[in-house]
Amino acid sequence: MQKIRILWPGKTKDRHLAEGINHYLKLLTPVTRLSVVEIREERGKSRDAAMTAEAKRILKQADVFYLLDEKGKQYTSVEFARFLQENEQVEFVLGGAFGVSDEVRQKSKGSIALSKMTLTHEMARLLFLEQLYRAFTILKGKEYHH
Repeated sequence: MQKIRILWPGKTKDRHLAEGINHYLKLLTPVTRLSVVEIREERGKSRDAAMTAEAKRILKQADVFYLLDEKGKQYTSVEFARFLQENEQVEFVLGGAFGVSDEVRQKSKGSIALSKMTLTHEMARLLFLEQLYRAFTILKGKEYHH
């Protein structure tokens, strides 16, 4: 069974998004070994100071990872499923409210865009988990993806 690890700063505060995230985490449990690591979100600092502090926490826990970033490579759902199929173990990093530092961006193995549009970091969590679930249903030949 494939192993996926996701790191993101802070807890999801929006109740509706948290419900959706929990829904997809439950759906993903039977199809992959998924772990989500919530690193401490930086508050009360300038944008640069917050990104620097979060970068230290991210890089302390993440080794070889793909960054979710609006400037990253865009995949169709089928292409993303193939990407997952080619990677037995994969780690993803989602940035916080301010995004990520250049250091995190440079140390990533690559970056993946969920959309060219800017999304809130909490919304990106939900959309990414839905796309993970969709990718696994594609790989398993289930009817979820049309």
